[in-house]
Amino acid sequence: MGDKAGTRVFKKSSPNCKLTVYLGKRDFVDHLDHVDPVDGVILVDPEYLKDRKVFVTLTCAFRYGREDLDVLGLSFRKDLYIYTFQAYPPIPEESKPHSRLQERLLKKLGQNAYPFHFTIPQNLPCSVTLQPGPEDTGKACGVDFEIRAFCAKTMEEKNHKRNSVRLVIRKVQYAPEKPGPQPMVETTRSFLMSDRSLHLEASLDKELYYHGEPISVNVHVTNNSTKTVKRVKISVRQYADICLFSTAQYKCPVAQIEADDQVASSSTFCKVYTLTPTLNNNREKRGLALDGKLKHEDTNLASSTIVKDVSNKEVLGVLVSYRVKVKLVVSRGGDVSVELPFVLMHPKPADSTILHSTSGCVFGMANDRLRALEEVEKEIALVLQSAGTIVLELSKEKANASLLDRQLNQFQTSINRVESELSAQIRYLTQVATGQPHEGSTYSARKDCQMALNRAEYARVKLGELGRTCEIMLDPQT
Repeated sequence: MGDKAGTRVFKKSSPNCKLTVYLGKRDFVDHLDHVDPVDGVILVDPEYLKDRKVFVTLTCAFRYGREDLDVLGLSFRKDLYIYTFQAYPPIPEESKPHSRLQERLLKKLGQNAYPFHFTIPQNLPCSVTLQPGPEDTGKACGVDFEIRAFCAKTMEEKNHKRNSVRLVIRKVQYAPEKPGPQPMVETTRSFLMSDRSLHLEASLDKELYYHGEPISVNVHVTNNSTKTVKRVKISVRQYADICLFSTAQYKCPVAQIEADDQVASSSTFCKVYTLTPTLNNNREKRGLALDGKLKHEDTNLASSTIVKDVSNKEVLGVLVSYRVKVKLVVSRGGDVSVELPFVLMHPKPADSTILHSTSGCVFGMANDRLRALEEVEKEIALVLQSAGTIVLELSKEKANASLLDRQLNQFQTSINRVESELSAQIRYLTQVATGQPHEGSTYSARKDCQMALNRAEYARVKLGELGRTCEIMLDPQT
């Protein structure tokens, strides 16, 4: 169902088609200072209702056990929030101004349509689903929100499926506009019977990542000890704090790399590792936190949870966070590791009423150029890494000629790519600074517009001359 502007409306009816719920959206955004209001319309059949009322309930529940285990009145489910609204007959004291969508729906559906509205509390958790195992059946564990409409004489009366409607909605969060500082951590490890130490420094290129975006981990090792680093392990871990009767934390690796990079005694090492955490590589892991999904829709890894107030943890449900762990495996010396926290979320969708197609094209071009600059940064990191490896190899008594050749070729290739891309960027900036036509500019459009105005003015002058000539020819006095 849609209006002239193409508004999307979600509709669901009861099995006997006597109640129908209409919602403008099913994702409600938590902006930290407020949550999008839940406003909809319910269409009823007055002849079927007779002396009964129509109630609409908003429920936030945390299911922590399989649905098929609910026996003998024992339910593995905790209701975090329940609010019931009487839609029919309407109560004047609970009436609020109608939203634009409600006004259009009420006008279209007629006199048997009634509005309802809810305000989701800010301290409630976002929709999260815990990934079930291959043999699990029934409803998955996690936090979900549900709109339920039913008709009954009182709200405590048991309702039947035939005259009730259930519609799942989601409470979501999007990435903040201002990300935090760049994550960086370092540690120094001293070993027994040795006065020299091993220094590990790790950093990420930024704090905020979008789902599906690769994560670059910069690792720098200064090994002044007598030990040898045998391997480097990089992993992205998801941490889920389950806030139920007591708080428990579960961790699950969602991406990992194990490299046979060795760091000898009295040497340095620098390398950039890239990992991409995705759900496609983790579909068999039971209990992994995912974003709450609607029926017949796929989902992704759960987004990081941003909480404004953590004082009341009993209603927080599941808190999700992510960290990158860098671990050095040291021969006969144990492991040296650090962790880097970061945020994994979806970008905030663009407002279609504000962004037009032309501005979208310009933003797309700008994003392409920013991505190109990010690739240049990665190439520069490879240049530094190759140079460091070459210097380290040349400092040895017996240098590995084949390794030097490979690193030299990689060094030259990366240098050529950086030079080519930077030259293209400089040419583009020169065009912008001197006012020349360039990609993403409005020069061509302004030129076409000016030419069209000139042609229109020329046509107006000629039509005026033609009109005056016709008047002279038709004037009987002449």
